[in-house]
Amino acid sequence: MSGDDPYGNARRIIHIDMDAFYASVEQRDAPHLRGRPVAVGRGEGRGVVAAASYEARRFGVRSAMPSRTALRHCPELVFVPPRFEVYRAVSRQIHAIFSRYTPLIQPLSLDEAYLDVTHCYEDHGSATDIARQIRGAIAEETGLTASAGISYNKFLAKLASDYRKPNGQFVITPAMGPDFAASLRVEQFHGIGPATRARMNKLGIFTGADLRSIPLDVLTRHFGKSAAFYACIARGIDERPVVPDRIRKSIGTETTFESDVSALPQARQILEGLCRKLWAQCAANGISGRTLVLKLKYNDFQITTRTRSNPTVFDREEAMHQQANGLLAGLFPLERPIRLMGVALTGLSEEEEGEKKAQLTLFGES
Repeated sequence: MSGDDPYGNARRIIHIDMDAFYASVEQRDAPHLRGRPVAVGRGEGRGVVAAASYEARRFGVRSAMPSRTALRHCPELVFVPPRFEVYRAVSRQIHAIFSRYTPLIQPLSLDEAYLDVTHCYEDHGSATDIARQIRGAIAEETGLTASAGISYNKFLAKLASDYRKPNGQFVITPAMGPDFAASLRVEQFHGIGPATRARMNKLGIFTGADLRSIPLDVLTRHFGKSAAFYACIARGIDERPVVPDRIRKSIGTETTFESDVSALPQARQILEGLCRKLWAQCAANGISGRTLVLKLKYNDFQITTRTRSNPTVFDREEAMHQQANGLLAGLFPLERPIRLMGVALTGLSEEEEGEKKAQLTLFGES
């Protein structure tokens, strides 16, 4: 590379994110849906939006939103049932394109992945050129568009891919990274959810710059083992490697309450929202599981979990929710109030041969 290479010895990471993937596939295959607000999912009963086209998003329709709410936002919304076998087939096409450029591919879901192209420039050009070539090949071979973020680490590459959506790309160089991270609101940081954001806001932390100004020992008192990661990303530092071919073992979500909960009706209401979100995650990734895990954290920070397995994977949200309710009811009356609840599925359905998935932690913060 030339002496003015903006990356120097830093890694070159690309995050590719398909644009409204499921909905775009449906619009590609059904021309009468093009230009119309489209939601993938079930439009009746307790259905949930698995994906929304950009036309639908302009009305505030989002994935994981209850279908009834989505229709209130957009009465002209067209629901189409998901076709996961088609999405998986298109995903395999896309990953075949990635493999032309690097073997270091870490899938996050059917429609997004990290690529480490640090040592690929001699054959394919700069990381920016590679991202442009990949996006062009995807458009030509699948008829779909993708956005790309290019940076020296995974955290910033993922942020960058959102910056020019849809059908664009954005670069964050090592010289730009620290100031870029400092300028962001903490809720824009991947890995900081609403509960953590609220705790940070109470400490006067609203931006990356605010986060960077807090001593590590203070952050550790409030955020435990996550503190070092937060301190690093606020400075544009992320040393996590791109790890290819790691298979997902579980999928889940959790939430920390603003105030402790001790009543069963309130706990059931929270559980319903968690189950809805979990099912949307399953739909977004074309997977399900056969073992349900319920997690409760009491106000003294003690944790209890309950599990129940089926002979086959869950095929309906209602069945998963009903089983979760049974697990929850078995823990009442509570020994003491709870401050956190989570649900997860393990024993996930296997993807078709050759398709690899990324590791996902058992419980992700909501």
